[in-house]
Parts: sequence; structure tokens; C-alpha cells
Amino acid sequence: MVEWTDFERATIADIFSRMQYEVVGPAALARCLIVYPWTQRYFGNFGNLYNAAAISGNPMVAKHGTTILHGLDRAVKNMDNIKATYTELSVLHSEKLHVDPDNFKLLSDCLTIVVAAQLGNDFTGEVQAAFQKFLAVVVSSLGQQYH
Repeated sequence: MVEWTDFERATIADIFSRMQYEVVGPAALARCLIVYPWTQRYFGNFGNLYNAAAISGNPMVAKHGTTILHGLDRAVKNMDNIKATYTELSVLHSEKLHVDPDNFKLLSDCLTIVVAAQLGNDFTGEVQAAFQKFLAVVVSSLGQQYH
């Protein structure tokens, strides 16, 4: 089980309370698909993903990016049991969708960049450390079925 400090809990709650899900989610997923083009293979039914402009303007990318952030809400609300929170989602992504678990880490890195840009100077090293710890726990939990 992961131990969370009061600062980490407060920081994670603050970041998510300030986050514009419909902006950050699509931007993070689009960045992931652009920077790591091999991740596009999981989104073949999303239509035109031929270039950065097409990806950024794709409504299915935007919708799924928002869905991802709302999925992270579950972890924020269940920080003491993130692994159990994501058991079903982990099975879906590993056994049905066959998503490479490394892609969760790539997406979390892109999300960190987008959140840092949105928060600006408020995204201090301490805030980043708490956010990345949170994302690392989520990524590990999502990848649990692969081990």
C-alpha cells in the first residue's frame, strides 16, 4: 500500500479541482499520439490521425482524453486503494484491448507536461513530485494484469 502525506493528498486534490478536464484530457492524449505515434495503433477506429492538426482536432481523441481524466477521478477519490479501483480497467486494457502497459507511462508523462503548462509557476518541484507519485501509482495499477 502506498503511503500518502497530507501535502500529497492536498496537492492531488487541488490539481484535480483546478483542472479543466475538457481541455487537459484532450491535450494530453493528443500530445501522446503525436509524440509517440506508435500509440495510435490502439485508436484505429478514431478516423484521421495522419498529422498533429488532425489529431488535435479529432473529436474522438478529445472525448477519450476527457474520459481518461474522469477515470483518474476514481483514483483521487480512492487514494488508499488505487490498485483495487482499477482492477476492471486493467483487465480491459490488458486482455481485451491488448494495450502495451508502457503506453500508460507515456500518457502520464504527457499529462504532466500539459498540467505543468496549465498551472505555470504553481507547478513547483514539490507539486510535480506529488503529481508524478500519484500518476506512477495509477500507471502501476493499470499495468497490474500484465505481471
